[in-house]
Amino acid sequence: MIRVIAARELKTLFLSPLAWSILGVVQLLLAYLFLSQIDLFMTYAPQLAGRPNAPGVTDIVITPLLGNTGVILLLIAPLITMRALSEESRSRTLNLLMSSPVSMTEIVLGKYLGLLGFFLILLAMISLMPLSLMAGTELDTGKLASGLLGLALLLAAFTAAGLFMSSLTDQPTVAAVSSFGLLLLLWIIDWAGNSGAGVSELFRYLSLVRHYESLLKGLFDSSDVVYYLLFILTFLVLTVQRLDARRMPH
Repeated sequence: MIRVIAARELKTLFLSPLAWSILGVVQLLLAYLFLSQIDLFMTYAPQLAGRPNAPGVTDIVITPLLGNTGVILLLIAPLITMRALSEESRSRTLNLLMSSPVSMTEIVLGKYLGLLGFFLILLAMISLMPLSLMAGTELDTGKLASGLLGLALLLAAFTAAGLFMSSLTDQPTVAAVSSFGLLLLLWIIDWAGNSGAGVSELFRYLSLVRHYESLLKGLFDSSDVVYYLLFILTFLVLTVQRLDARRMPH
């Protein structure tokens, strides 16, 4: 049943012009940034050629590209997740789904995997840009793989948080704004972590970008992966509990 719900969610997304618009706009923006970074690399390549341990194309082109991709998708993700549950709640199809012999966990996982499928397709399209460089130069494949893993985990975290916010309201616009606010807070909470206060370590750990930056640098640490997995699990459990609360008779 999870697979059926996920396939339906993914199909619904691609029936919407919003999803196609987002795919087109994101690719256009990233293509511009990609070409700009290549131009920058070509400008400095002669000066870097004679230096020991000089940054390569992976450091100058791919790492900034993936870093900027995270910021752009922070803005885009709420627009994709906002309708997942709120639209169904407003049209009352969610009540029909909840009254069917399907558990809340299956509904949430199906919705989540459908949304995640869209973002993985987007990630595959984004990956083609750095991979195309392999035709003409040598890449640091370890750093590239670590960066793509970080972006995949970041997208999975955005999806889980957005799905939860969508379960709280029957207004998609409110879900999008609240999702963006939550994700932005968890993004910039790292700024408070630089203040040197006693809770700074907690803020640093909670920061979405802190763990992403480590993976972008090619520093694979299992604690970063565990952070994202815990983040995703927490919001999925909260979403299940939210739907359970709605189904319980008052």
